Amino acid sequence: MKTAFLILCLLLTTAAFGQYVGASISSQPQPYQAPSHPQHATVQPLAAEQYVLGGTAYTSAQGEKPTWELPQAPVPSLGETARILRKEHAKVKKARVVFEN
Repeated sequence: MKTAFLILCLLLTTAAFGQYVGASISSQPQPYQAPSHPQHATVQPLAAEQYVLGGTAYTSAQGEKPTWELPQAPVPSLGETARILRKEHAKVKKARVVFEN
């Protein structure tokens, strides 16, 4: 029964696909037409410069700032981190029921 149903579905699908494809595909060649954008190729004057920051002062610098000059957050020691985690672990609620096999 399953085999007959599968074959029926395949035949119906093939028939439906054949009708759909036959109506939508033309045998006439259709060459590709690239869109034309003539305004993108014309020479135009540049727009007036605009300052994004409201003020008219302009500051420029070159180079990179060394990493050691940047402010760095203090790094806690490994022991301090372990103590903090142990305190947080002690505050967490424990399970009321424990299942053992």
